[in-house]
Amino acid sequence: MSLRPLDGKTALVTGASRGIGAATAETLAAAGAHVILTARTPGGLEAVEGRIHEAGGTATIAPMDLTDGESISRLAAAIGGRWPRLDILVLNAAMLGTLCPVPAIDGKEFARVLALNVVAQQAILAAFDPLLRAAEGARVIGITSSVAQRPRAYWAAYAASKAAFENLLLTYGDELANLGDVRVAIVDPGATATRMRAQAFPGEDPATIQPASTVADAILGLLAEDFASATRLRVAGATPSNPHAG
Repeated sequence: MSLRPLDGKTALVTGASRGIGAATAETLAAAGAHVILTARTPGGLEAVEGRIHEAGGTATIAPMDLTDGESISRLAAAIGGRWPRLDILVLNAAMLGTLCPVPAIDGKEFARVLALNVVAQQAILAAFDPLLRAAEGARVIGITSSVAQRPRAYWAAYAASKAAFENLLLTYGDELANLGDVRVAIVDPGATATRMRAQAFPGEDPATIQPASTVADAILGLLAEDFASATRLRVAGATPSNPHAG
């Protein structure tokens, strides 16, 4: 009898070439899931896939630009042609953009941030909704940031995109709450040693903050819970809570 809790499950992790996405993909694969990895960088995806296979897991890579809506549709069609359902969807891919005062935000860059952090996320939900509904107990996990709820000077572009992402995903969760067994959660990882974190805090020693594997373990733990749809979890010492309460 297998001791792996995700045996037989299929998972899709975006932004899986490094950081939280890579750690999550490896953790889910170690728990038994077949993990589909997507990101823009084939080399990074191949490295993650290699580590998964070396550890005895299985994975499929799908290099792509999520801001290309047609690529998302093609990926959904390809996955649907091979697997009858999608059990786990982890929406991790995001762009930080330049940290600067609101009047100095570059319009073209802001549009790119919104295109990936918000518009692409809706396109993914739309494309994979049928496969999620076809699963028994599907789970959708979105990675957010504390700045989505607590504004911080110079972070406006990223914070606005994450606030919109949270609203989009939690609304999706509310819509599904009484229409089946798909559950949706937002995970705020807190300070985590990732390339995006290093970009935002270049003088910070990554050894003083949690590794990406800690967030991945928290996500795996959340997947094991029978949480209410539209849950928000902060990894750094918090517990799941309903964002609509209190």
